[in-house]
Amino acid sequence: MAKGNINVSVENIFPLIKKFLYSDHEIFLRELISNGTDATLKLQHLITIGEAEGVELGDAKLEVKIDKEGKKLHIIDQGLGMTEDEVEKYINQIAFSGAEEFIEKYKDKVEDSGIIGHFGLGFYSAFMVASKVELITKSYKDAPAVKWSCDGSPNYELEEVEKAERGTEIILHIAEDSEEFLEESKISGLLTKYNRFNQVPIKFGTKKVNDPNFEPKVTKKEDGTEEKEPHKQIDVDNIINNTNPAWTKKPSDLEADDYKNFYRELYPMQFEEPLFNIHLNVDYPFNLTGILYFPKLSKNMDMQKDKIQLYQNQVFVTDNVEGIVPDFLQMLKGVIDSPDIPLNVSRSYLQADGAVKKISGYITKKIADKLSSIYKKDRQAFEGYWDDIKVIIEYGMLSDEKFFEKANKFALYPTTDGQYVTIDEIKEQFKDAQTDKDGKLVVLYSANKQAQHSFIQSANDKGYKVLLLDSPIVSHLIQKLESTNENVTFVRVDADHIDNLIKKDDNIISKLSDEEKDKLKPIIEAAVPKENYTVQLEAMDSNASPFIITVPEFMRRMKEMSATGGGGMFGMENMPEMYNLVVNTNNPLVSDILNADEEKQQGLISQAFDLAKLSQNLLHGEDLTKFIKRSYELIK
Repeated sequence: MAKGNINVSVENIFPLIKKFLYSDHEIFLRELISNGTDATLKLQHLITIGEAEGVELGDAKLEVKIDKEGKKLHIIDQGLGMTEDEVEKYINQIAFSGAEEFIEKYKDKVEDSGIIGHFGLGFYSAFMVASKVELITKSYKDAPAVKWSCDGSPNYELEEVEKAERGTEIILHIAEDSEEFLEESKISGLLTKYNRFNQVPIKFGTKKVNDPNFEPKVTKKEDGTEEKEPHKQIDVDNIINNTNPAWTKKPSDLEADDYKNFYRELYPMQFEEPLFNIHLNVDYPFNLTGILYFPKLSKNMDMQKDKIQLYQNQVFVTDNVEGIVPDFLQMLKGVIDSPDIPLNVSRSYLQADGAVKKISGYITKKIADKLSSIYKKDRQAFEGYWDDIKVIIEYGMLSDEKFFEKANKFALYPTTDGQYVTIDEIKEQFKDAQTDKDGKLVVLYSANKQAQHSFIQSANDKGYKVLLLDSPIVSHLIQKLESTNENVTFVRVDADHIDNLIKKDDNIISKLSDEEKDKLKPIIEAAVPKENYTVQLEAMDSNASPFIITVPEFMRRMKEMSATGGGGMFGMENMPEMYNLVVNTNNPLVSDILNADEEKQQGLISQAFDLAKLSQNLLHGEDLTKFIKRSYELIK
């Protein structure tokens, strides 16, 4: 038996390994499984290129076993194995120096949750949970098996032993403070979390299945009914992983159902079908594969649940893909797998990394191309998806200029009568009716079809179309559209009365003289709260309402943009609500108000003002109670 001393240049490295990433002790299993996987795949490669003559890979797999009584955890592979010299080289020198370098680099960042993945601690991660580690290995070469053991001190023992099969077995003597890793449910959960798509099959115990070679006997009972004997069950290996997940296959080899089945495999508790998917597959200038799904977006959707998962060579890294996937696409679901994403770095570094920027740009381009393809091939289906995907697309148009350039051609804007139009179709279809006297196309929109129904109706009566734009970022979006489309302005349909929204050459003559208007205005101003309302007298169609409450476009838009972050004017969200009270000087009721005595004037103004507030859902509380009482009095 040989004894030796590991070359320790970092003082007390084993306690540091023990302490390192305390909440992430579980990664030891991922690291050891990854080592076993590498050993198996390397042997497979040597056999393929003819450098392992006479060696057959066979049905190679990894195995994880729990010895609860002995307080041991076994991780076994059937890969390359190692000779005594290789153990000296790879375990005592290379693996240790790698772990040493890793710990030295990150020992001051134990609490840094911004580090991606925490890969690379490798074999020595075993000491996170073990008081002693044994390694028994037999090389695929003709060499004796050896056993290496270490109790967490700088000392180790190395001796020849008997081992029948090629490969490596790592035995972890689980420490008292880590006995949770002797629980079957814990290990099963970790294998599912990190290794359910591992490239080499992983056996974890056995399971019972029906014996395929057994044919149950059917016997006839006395009453003439048939009875089938129970099916014989046998024990088989419990393989916990799918070694060939959908994203590793060519898109041409997959059907629509394959993508749906993989979505269910990824998110077994997700019962809503995805709308459609995008298969990522590129090998230059970086390696990236994956499948992203557009889910149905519901108002009660939990954004922290069932997120995009990042893998490296089919090993789970994280489901926090900030910095890798653009922000606006993080509502998608699915998998991204790339060996080119640096893992043990901070997210700020990640966002500045050139390779990651290219990956992020590629993902954005693929999403835009897929959406464009659906729009061109099946416009009707695309319109059916729109309400579920519009928030993602609108957010992307605001946050990514290249995405905007592509999406601007297929982004849809629904009208209040159920049509869907693009910005180019708006400019073409709306221009004849909705170009004002100055040659500017005025695009009317509503944020709430029910609440703004009377304004929509007034616009429709004029032959105007009204868009229904109800997303939370609509103010930012229309600002962007106005800046990229010359002579186009967007105005909410309740920003003014319809004749002022789209001014034409024909002026309506007021039935009231200037003197009468000067007399009427202060009477109405005295009856309404001046801190919230500005009174405007306008000559409109005599059939239009006597009082109309409108929301000034500029003020409202600035408030909305300020409230939803970015744009607008600082502090606008805290400003009081301001409205215009537009008085139609051509409505007969307005003439009645002017000519009535003071008491009747007040009653008519209150009633007309409350009706206008009611149409804008602004009548509440005591004012609503008074209005109802007054209305009953009027119809008695």
